[in-house]
Amino acid sequence: MDKILNLDSVKLYNHLYGLETLHPLVSVINLNKATRGVDSIRLNYGVYALFLKLEKACDIKYGRQTYDYEEGTIVCFAPGQTAETTPITEHIQTNAYGIIFHPDLLRGTSLGKSIKKYTFFSYEINEALHISEEERDIILDCLNIIQKELEHGIDRHSRNLIVTYIELILGYCMRFYERQFITRTKQNRDVLTRFERFLDEYFESSTAEREGLPTVRYLADKLCLSPNYFGDMLKKETGKTPQEYIQIKVIELAKERITNTEDTVSEIAYSLGFQYPQHFCRLFKKRVGCTPNVYRTQINS
Repeated sequence: MDKILNLDSVKLYNHLYGLETLHPLVSVINLNKATRGVDSIRLNYGVYALFLKLEKACDIKYGRQTYDYEEGTIVCFAPGQTAETTPITEHIQTNAYGIIFHPDLLRGTSLGKSIKKYTFFSYEINEALHISEEERDIILDCLNIIQKELEHGIDRHSRNLIVTYIELILGYCMRFYERQFITRTKQNRDVLTRFERFLDEYFESSTAEREGLPTVRYLADKLCLSPNYFGDMLKKETGKTPQEYIQIKVIELAKERITNTEDTVSEIAYSLGFQYPQHFCRLFKKRVGCTPNVYRTQINS
């Protein structure tokens, strides 16, 4: 599939499925009312989108992998993301709901300033939100209120009310994702074990010296997770960000090499992936409270 459709307006999405557009910047989606179907399609999103699927009627791919995507799941997309949707039934109509809104809707609002905190918009692969029947009802209630507001007609209160309910939906999704992190503790522990193994292999080989310090994106890719999901999961499980976790690992390795080898501080810094030894010394002092040379002197005294 070579062609990518730039989904840069609410009207364009509604046109694809034969849905009515009541507002140029926001639309509540009810695919039970679709009047036309769409074959396999790649969309480059220029809008925000949140879909609640009550039945599995298509496969969604983001990048190289397929969403962890079943009945009763929520998937989200943000501007700049590209996803491929492939129908798995011949039915035009699908038991699915959602909301699409253009970034311009958020201009000058509190949600416009805080939208980036809803990191689940960038959970790229295998991390759809699985919700209970009660949770589905909450989302549907919010969508219904927004739909009624759109049908009421636009006045000076419309935008603030609509944005407020969108923010409410996103707040509930954040709560539901935190619940999912807890219920997936075993899977998360497995991810942490693999994460530790990747870190060990990275520093035990000469990879760090060749490639530099591992980035969060590099490690997330190794774990087949998006950087945002990986970061949120690690924070929930350990209380530390991936960057903090990597730094702690680096300092522990540095202490070991300072103590057990005669390598210079510069040699240790380069072996751990630092381009400049002074950056290593700065991090070491921040984390340990003294420079590497002072630490070596204290250990050997």
